[in-house]
Amino acid sequence: MTFRPTTLSRRRVIAGLGASATLIVLPPSVAVAQPAGDDGFRVLRAKAGTAHLRGPAARPTRIWGYDGLSPGPILRVKQGEELKVRLVNELDQTTAIHWHGLRIDNAMDGVPHLTQRPVAPGESFDYRFTPPDAGTFWYHTHFLSSEQLERGLYGALIVDETTPVNVDRDMTLVLDDWRLTANGDIDPSFGNMHDAMMEGRLGQYATINSQDEFEIKLRTNERMRLRLINAANARIFRLRITDHETRVMAVDGQPCPPEVIADGWLRLGPGARTDLFLDATLKSGATARIVIDNGRGGEFALGTLAYDNSAPLREAPLPAPDALPANPLPTQIDLKSALTIDIPLDGGMGMMMGGGMMGGMGGGMGGGMRGAMGPGRFNGFGLPSQERLWALASISSSGHDGPPLFRVARGRTVMLDFVNRSLMPHAMHVHGHHFRQISNGGMTPYWLDTVIVDPERSERVAFVADNPGKWMLHCHMIEHMATGMAAWFEVT
Repeated sequence: MTFRPTTLSRRRVIAGLGASATLIVLPPSVAVAQPAGDDGFRVLRAKAGTAHLRGPAARPTRIWGYDGLSPGPILRVKQGEELKVRLVNELDQTTAIHWHGLRIDNAMDGVPHLTQRPVAPGESFDYRFTPPDAGTFWYHTHFLSSEQLERGLYGALIVDETTPVNVDRDMTLVLDDWRLTANGDIDPSFGNMHDAMMEGRLGQYATINSQDEFEIKLRTNERMRLRLINAANARIFRLRITDHETRVMAVDGQPCPPEVIADGWLRLGPGARTDLFLDATLKSGATARIVIDNGRGGEFALGTLAYDNSAPLREAPLPAPDALPANPLPTQIDLKSALTIDIPLDGGMGMMMGGGMMGGMGGGMGGGMRGAMGPGRFNGFGLPSQERLWALASISSSGHDGPPLFRVARGRTVMLDFVNRSLMPHAMHVHGHHFRQISNGGMTPYWLDTVIVDPERSERVAFVADNPGKWMLHCHMIEHMATGMAAWFEVT
């Protein structure tokens, strides 16, 4: 069954975050994290705010964000330097921050009940860690995620290379979709069981950096680094930039051999990131578009690249780039002695159509369909068994309850064989590690932390379990995670 996004609204245009190696270049409405205080901590306040999701002339939408902004302030640190962040919870819900894609100390991973006590309203929590990898990462809530992430609790975390990369501009573009009511409020139908059984929560408004109608101005022969982050609850974005050659330089924060996208289209699943290099090769005064596939054979524009009328930045485009500096990832993945874990992915509408076949799975799945067609509510953790609609490896859990899916000695290779037996795609995310896909007996050149497993397809991945602690493994279609497609494993 082909993944079918809902129909998005008419043209939605993007806003950009930009930075060069030495100077941050930002539109006035985009925030940079405040300088650290005397104790070295940068404070992030989870609080209510507003965003002009439908354009500056429309009524603003009430959101939740870090410092009241969505995306939250850009956090930027150099590779090998310590980052210290104090989360202050000014919401009326408990929350926590997960540092997505970072291979950091387990105590700082931000998973409530597994690695830390959740942060109650009015409380704070100090995160401090040293990112080992340079690249594009992001931070987001990991409690009641189906609601809190949809309301805007996320931001970009950029770890800069120790040696500046040869680009003229460095821009971060956070993609999201929003389900809004007629008056522009965020639709309060969180925990909708129909969403959970299908693709997840999909919105009708698509934005980048939570803004509408933004134009990226550039000069002929300029080189840009575009850091794309998919912060949506469930949507898989398929996008391209017209009239330009785009080159993939990094995936999920990890450098890869530079590769021109053959057909121009990039597929970006929830939680995933891709760094592109784009050379501005059109003439002064020209325009191009950033478009997404609407799922029905057409496309519409999210943004415009507008060349100014000034002289080219240089006489000719820069030569093809070398690969970005490698990160300190494992040099060998020993597949022969790997611990192999079969992980069938089950549940959702297909199981209901099959007569409620979820009986017998862990977590009391036999009652899993009761009331599932109603509006329902679920929370992010500690789900009652009647609201567990998904399972991985015959386990349906909140991702912290019950025994681990597996335990493995530090340094051993783990091979995960995801087999999607459902009718929906799943974006499988592993905390604390990066993995390689296995294809035709060999490994692809990309290091990933999130992989899309399409309906009735399989993906095999392998990683070296070199980061000790308790780590989550879950679907990053957030409604799937919240209704059972989550587990944890331990590296001892």
